[in-house]
Amino acid sequence: MNRKELEPEKSPRAAYGAHLRSLREARGWTQEVTSEQMAYSSTHISAVETGRKVPTLRFSRSADVAFGTAGSTDTFERRYYELQNGSLLEGFPEYVGYEGRAVEIRLFAVGIVPGLLQTPEYAKALADGDIRRGAISPEQAAQRVEFLEDRQAALVRSRPPMMLVVMDESCLRHSVGGPAVMGPQLQRLVEFAALPNTVLQVSPYGIGERRPFNLPVNLLTMADRSMMAYAESQAQGHVDRESTFVLSVLNAYHHLQAEALSQAASVAMIEDTKGQIRD
Repeated sequence: MNRKELEPEKSPRAAYGAHLRSLREARGWTQEVTSEQMAYSSTHISAVETGRKVPTLRFSRSADVAFGTAGSTDTFERRYYELQNGSLLEGFPEYVGYEGRAVEIRLFAVGIVPGLLQTPEYAKALADGDIRRGAISPEQAAQRVEFLEDRQAALVRSRPPMMLVVMDESCLRHSVGGPAVMGPQLQRLVEFAALPNTVLQVSPYGIGERRPFNLPVNLLTMADRSMMAYAESQAQGHVDRESTFVLSVLNAYHHLQAEALSQAASVAMIEDTKGQIRD
């Protein structure tokens, strides 16, 4: 049997394939046994291992189930996101791997509508802006929009997570893509607020120094009730599970919710902003 030597340092795809082979051989599994565990053909598995085929999100999640790596800090799902989205901030792919399994998601956004609530047109307008600045390539921009679609799709489940979202008023006032993009995006927010598993609030400019956060914040609650926080700067993102820190962020989030507009008042502000765009 010919066994191709792998070069994991050659590319992220090669590293993914080498990791798959390493875990498979550590268990003493042949590609045929792995095929039975993952419901993929042995030919498909061989092609991923040798870098001839790009792993998909479905393949990666199947590998996590087969190898028992789901929920760990080094999942195939995380490696998939890193492979597809090398332009994303460090730490973000790790966060997204947990986000897709969270039972409760709390978000705070400043400046732009949070990704999980963005329309495809809004997301594309943001990516196009990064292309014009030379920050990413057109290929990376397309991957970024596709990545966002995968994140949003992961939340469409029989039992979707509870989502509590607070957006700074700047998210509504900062026009992205012009009226043709902002109008539908604001309507998307109104529709989101009407869902049974969501709460949407706007943090108005008027709360001033009482706003506890100056950067976006994400808080996740998992099925076992453990929590984690994700925050990012201009340079990097970081997932933190340390209970003292996470509880301090959660406490600050509760204060933010108390200072923000009610959902009814928030929706009224969004509708008013939509009217201003039409006028």
